[in-house]
Amino acid sequence: MAKQLKYKLRTGIICLFALFGAPWGCTDLEENVLDESFRGTGQAEAISGAIAPAYGYMRRGVWRHTIYFGLQEVTSDEAILPARGGTDWFDGGKYIALHTHQMTPGNGVVRDAWNGVTTNISRALSAIEVLRPLAEGGDSEAQSALYEMIAMRAYLNMLMMDSWGLAFRKESSVETSTILRGQEAIDYIQSEFESVVNVINTDRGPGRFTQGAVWGLLARLHLNAGVYRDPYGTPSFEQADMSKAIEYCDLIINSGNYRLSPEYFDLFNDDNNGNSELIFALDQRGQLSNEHGRWAYWSVSGDMLARPEWIADGNPDGTNGPAMTPDFYQTWLDAYGDVDPAEADARFFKRNVIIPEEISDLTGLSPANDDDNFFCVPPLEFQMDRGILRGVQWGPREGADGNFVACDDGAARIYPVREGATSSIREGEEEVYVTHVPKIDFTTEGSFHNTGYRYAKHQFSKTSSNGTARSSVDLVLLRLGEVYLNRAEAKMRIGDTGGALADINTLRTSRNARPDQTPAALASIDLERLYDERGFELYWEGHRRNDQIRFGKFEDTWTEKSSTSPQKRLFPIPQSAIDGASNLEGFLVQNPGY
Repeated sequence: MAKQLKYKLRTGIICLFALFGAPWGCTDLEENVLDESFRGTGQAEAISGAIAPAYGYMRRGVWRHTIYFGLQEVTSDEAILPARGGTDWFDGGKYIALHTHQMTPGNGVVRDAWNGVTTNISRALSAIEVLRPLAEGGDSEAQSALYEMIAMRAYLNMLMMDSWGLAFRKESSVETSTILRGQEAIDYIQSEFESVVNVINTDRGPGRFTQGAVWGLLARLHLNAGVYRDPYGTPSFEQADMSKAIEYCDLIINSGNYRLSPEYFDLFNDDNNGNSELIFALDQRGQLSNEHGRWAYWSVSGDMLARPEWIADGNPDGTNGPAMTPDFYQTWLDAYGDVDPAEADARFFKRNVIIPEEISDLTGLSPANDDDNFFCVPPLEFQMDRGILRGVQWGPREGADGNFVACDDGAARIYPVREGATSSIREGEEEVYVTHVPKIDFTTEGSFHNTGYRYAKHQFSKTSSNGTARSSVDLVLLRLGEVYLNRAEAKMRIGDTGGALADINTLRTSRNARPDQTPAALASIDLERLYDERGFELYWEGHRRNDQIRFGKFEDTWTEKSSTSPQKRLFPIPQSAIDGASNLEGFLVQNPGY
């Protein structure tokens, strides 16, 4: 399994948009080496120095919470980000525009995501140019790394296809890229993956591109091919594509290399790098300052202090960012009827904070008079609840001296979390508890700091001193649970309903570490329920927008979103990119509708 190094290599400077053959700016390629198998001098350092910028930038330049991840989440029915209290997270209205599908070519999130993916493609190309001559000279490690960089370039071009409807073909940094769309782009990406799938490594671990990862990405490509061919029309799910998707999923499932995790939230814990369900993830493991826990804290209340042992190094708190829309929550309620989804489905919620019954009734209490209404937990043992956070939250409390309020033995006092002084729900000197309610929208009341149920799927890393840097939670981009869902969908689309149901039930009943919450097997399945199952399994992992487009849901209306234009399935090409390529007439043509 890959082991992360703690040293850096400086690989120099490349032009940020060398990808296009246009000098639009440059970026320093200092990055972190990811794998001990390349440790050494000479060619070994050349190999590690080539791949580190490409792998490292995916973590901080692409899948950052406010870049590509946010672009996928906030444009879907899964997340909404109002201006909290009228100002917090307003940021010029860019998140409101994303959620309402009113984004323009000047939207900052769209621009940053475009720049992040294209820069990463350039880094993969730079690595390929370093590695290819070494591989041709007989260096087997360089050859192995070259296959990974080819797979990475194909994956990044899939992200471009998914969000902007185009891919870039370029084999040399001195060339100008060729822009591909539709079937031509699909064929190019497929050929890139197929060129390495039978020769790429099989044992580097989930932090590197492996054969399993390429199989999974090829399955994804075929599943989405109908959307990519005609991004504004009704997708045509061709038998050949669905059969190939099933074939690649079969290879993963039958390989015996991956297993479904009985405890769902183990997939998003500090030690998840060793979880056998992971196929491809961004390796973090808590050594470097740019390893982030932003997927963990972005949605969580800014008053939740999740790691009581680290207060001296900065409060490990949330940001009161995006929350679940009432519409997405309703899909859970519809699926489970009179049964609370927290009781029916282990993926919805895991209670870690066990509140003694004698202090659970908060009638007549507030932070102003609840000094004695606490229980004690040793700081290193405290874990906040996980999954979907609703209602009053419990956690450590910061005292006037800046430290956590402690019990006599040094354990942390666990109280109902008090709303911060800047919260817009407070009136005068009133003190209230953080109480998450389902209603959230862009009205004044709907934008209060407590509104919306919150996502706490990922662990606040114990290796992080502030909840942000040095997180050890790998960011999961492909796992076996998705593979079962992809195979079930492909089967459904060619009429194998029984096969689809078997796959869905295998997945549901595998989450059995907490038997009372194990999702029950379904008696039947259709596309609507399969779509819901994807939401239940993959929420807060960046999949929802893509799923909504493929299932014909992206033009639906939901909280604060009334646009029904299919042209919003693709994002605008940033105006800065079009302007930067203006010397290449007709090179970048804006997507329709912008």
